[in-house]
Amino acid sequence: MTLPAGWAARRPTLDDVPAILAVVHAADTFSIGHPDFDAEDVEAALTAPHFDPARDSWLVSDPQGRLVAWSLVDNPTGVGREFVDVLVDPEHGAAVRAPLLARMLDRVAERAAERGLPALTVRVSAYRPETRWAAELAGAGFTLVKRYLRMSRELADLPAEPPLPPGVTVRPLRAGDEADLRLFHRIFDTAFRDTLDYEPVGYDQWREHLPAYARTWDEWFVAEVDGEPAGALQSSDQALEQDMGWVRTLSVLPAHRRRGVGAALLRRAFAVYAAKGRRRAGLGVDLANPTSPATLYHSVGLREQHWADMYERSVPATGA
Repeated sequence: MTLPAGWAARRPTLDDVPAILAVVHAADTFSIGHPDFDAEDVEAALTAPHFDPARDSWLVSDPQGRLVAWSLVDNPTGVGREFVDVLVDPEHGAAVRAPLLARMLDRVAERAAERGLPALTVRVSAYRPETRWAAELAGAGFTLVKRYLRMSRELADLPAEPPLPPGVTVRPLRAGDEADLRLFHRIFDTAFRDTLDYEPVGYDQWREHLPAYARTWDEWFVAEVDGEPAGALQSSDQALEQDMGWVRTLSVLPAHRRRGVGAALLRRAFAVYAAKGRRRAGLGVDLANPTSPATLYHSVGLREQHWADMYERSVPATGA
């Protein structure tokens, strides 16, 4: 990795969490207008499955010793594509973003070889204000593949839940019931099989990773139609710093789509968020999703906040 004279790169440790968080907050404020990460998120990233901070991450400091950049590879399941983040303080670290990206692609090539694969697909995101970063991604061989929207709504004016559609019921997930967790996973896995990015994750692997975001079990719901499983909604607490309830995934089985199941799940989640005093509700939407979920989200009062573009390229394995 070639850095400007006087700059230094090293590996992160958990002692670096406060300094890393300052970089992430500066990056978030530039790209979306507010911090979107907390110290627990940084710690979780540095201790994630299939991640070695001594090999999969770099920190960069400027000549004054100020930490200005953090890069990492993210793939919590250890299968499928890799995701790379290169986060910089936009005022002080923009010049090192491209060199860090090049080093991270070298690491992805090594990870492909370690997994015995000829190549790995890697994805990197760029938010609307990050025009320089988008150009650097294009220069590094990345292609734009899709756009994600972040949507939200106020909860202060939340109307009362309307009557559920005929035959539809919504109940909380029974988190202590292994059979109910397996049902939730089956709904989630089946509902996403017709999306372009579907990657199968078995129940045991899915269950293993739940502690990373399953701290809000009373905000997870299962929907049924005439007693048969129809849909599921998974919340997370990733946006609590913005006083926001967050829908991590919404899954509706194909046979029950366009019957009000998704809207019923969302309205129930919004009602629970509001009862806890949350100010807003939010979620992310993949515009390439064939079910056109943005139409559903608009119907329950969600509106666009900002967007991010997802870029992709293939990285051959080291020695391939």
